[in-house]
Amino acid sequence: MTNDMFSLKGKVALVTGAVYGIGFAIAEALASAGATIVFNDRNESGVEKGLANYAEKGIKAYGYVCDVTDEPGVQEMVKKIEAEVGVIDILVNNAGIIKRIPMHEMAAEDFRQVIDVDLNAPFIVSKAVIPSMIKKGGGKIINICSMMSELGRETVSAYAAAKGGLKMLTRNIASEYGCYNIQCNGIGPGYIATPQTAPLREIQPDGERHPFDKFIIAKTPAERWGEAEDLKGPAIFLASGASDFVNGHILYVDGGILAYIGKQP
Repeated sequence: MTNDMFSLKGKVALVTGAVYGIGFAIAEALASAGATIVFNDRNESGVEKGLANYAEKGIKAYGYVCDVTDEPGVQEMVKKIEAEVGVIDILVNNAGIIKRIPMHEMAAEDFRQVIDVDLNAPFIVSKAVIPSMIKKGGGKIINICSMMSELGRETVSAYAAAKGGLKMLTRNIASEYGCYNIQCNGIGPGYIATPQTAPLREIQPDGERHPFDKFIIAKTPAERWGEAEDLKGPAIFLASGASDFVNGHILYVDGGILAYIGKQP
């Protein structure tokens, strides 16, 4: 009974930008629960790399070349997926970028690019899949938000603005389409140990931990960085029937950072 509640057998899941990293881990989790995985990348080489990564894990996945900021391209991709794989039951808006630039030095063009990928693209892809979800009688949309949906930090003005907007887009999709049995929720990862963050966790020449590593450990009640594996259970929950009455919620998987004021000096 419990296993059936979390089963994704027979479901088609589109995870954007899931060639590696957090998106790949989430797609791997959904596949383990029975879902058929579809992903995209902007380039053919990225799609080929993704297909190889999934094959290495024993997962049959379907890859499409598509820029998620291109509305006509996204509409065309969704049509192809529906014709070649099936109607999308689960959408994970994972594709995203960050540009760490002090706000007073950031060009408006750079700010717009981050907003375009991190906020406009989830709108574009969600808009493309919702009509078929309505016809089918329901669906799941999971937006990959961030702790920056709640907090600010130096050099990430565009990213924080986009992720804050994505939090509210999540709530509005839930509000507008909940009556069609569509649940839209978000996952807000904390600081996750990935190849991209590896330099921030390297032991320094003097044998000490990297200053940023020390900062994160001190701010996290769990006293560790998260792993991509930590996002798998929450993703399965929000993609499955177990969350059918959960809507418009952001599930922060952050080791407790947002609950913690920090240790007294």
